[in-house]
Amino acid sequence: MDLSQKEWSEQLANDDKAVVLDVRTDEEVADGMIPDAIQMDIYNGAQFMEDAKALDSDKHYYVYCRSGGRSAQACAILRSLGVEKTYNLLGGFSEWEGETT
Repeated sequence: MDLSQKEWSEQLANDDKAVVLDVRTDEEVADGMIPDAIQMDIYNGAQFMEDAKALDSDKHYYVYCRSGGRSAQACAILRSLGVEKTYNLLGGFSEWEGETT
C-alpha cells in the first residue's frame, strides 16, 4: 500500500509490529537514513531475496528508497513471498521530513 509522508509517519508511530526497511544502496545510505531502518539494497538482487525470505511475515514492513519507485517494487516482492503488510513511502527519502541518522 502506498502512503503519503504524513500517513506513513503516523501509521509507523502507532504500529507495534513495525519494521522499517531501507532498500537504497550503500552510497545513498551514507547520506542518512530513517532511525532504526534495516538496509536491504534491492539492487543486490540475490542478497535482497535471501534477506526478504527470512523476514517475519507477522511484522508490518514500512519500506522506502530515494523516491518511492524501488520501494514499491520491494513491497511487491515481499507480498509475493507472503509478507502481506507492506507500506511504501511515496516520494521516498528525498522528501522525508523526519529524523535521520
